[in-house]
Amino acid sequence: MALIVIAEDEFLIAEVLTIMLEDAGHEVEAAPHGQAALSLVKEKRPDLVITDFMMPLMTGLELAQALRADEELSAIPIILVSGAQASIGRAHPDMFDDVLDKPYEEKRLLKAVEGALAGKCST
Repeated sequence: MALIVIAEDEFLIAEVLTIMLEDAGHEVEAAPHGQAALSLVKEKRPDLVITDFMMPLMTGLELAQALRADEELSAIPIILVSGAQASIGRAHPDMFDDVLDKPYEEKRLLKAVEGALAGKCST
């Protein structure tokens, strides 16, 4: 079981993602934006971060940049799940361990999660 922090400003998407990951045996903490997720990551030291791109206060890219810049947090894998901005995530392979386009299939997401937790990208 891994601890996963989700940064997602759309409540229903965060809820579905939380249920999906908990059903797969993981512990999940959700945050409504990147700043809250950054605080959670600093406090909880998760095994993985899953982030949306477009969020208030701090985007997923800004969250990833903050995590990568912090020596104590830089090794935490980050998966970006985004609709229109997934291509921006793919343009920053040094920030994200994997990038999924919304909508994504549950199997694809779980494969990406397991790949990130195992230290390898699933794409």
